[in-house]
Amino acid sequence: MKNKENDFKVCPNCGAEIPMKAPACPECGADEQTGWSEQTYLDGLGLPDEEEYNELYEKEFGKPKRFVSKPWLLIGTGIVLLALALFGLLRMLL
Repeated sequence: MKNKENDFKVCPNCGAEIPMKAPACPECGADEQTGWSEQTYLDGLGLPDEEEYNELYEKEFGKPKRFVSKPWLLIGTGIVLLALALFGLLRMLL
């Protein structure tokens, strides 16, 4: 018994479900030369370059927040946790 999910693929041009062995998409007519080959896969999408992407990102989400590193807080927390672990270990041994 064949798996029905494997009998179809999605057209990268229009998104229609098409038979695996179809020579072209019945919805939009895309084929190996116009939409299925790696050379034409992203043609016509108008993807932004890095600078345009950053502008669009800031417009949508605002400026990215910078992580402010506070090593003294990390070191202090580590010392406190280590002290608590040693205190617990000593209580168990005594």
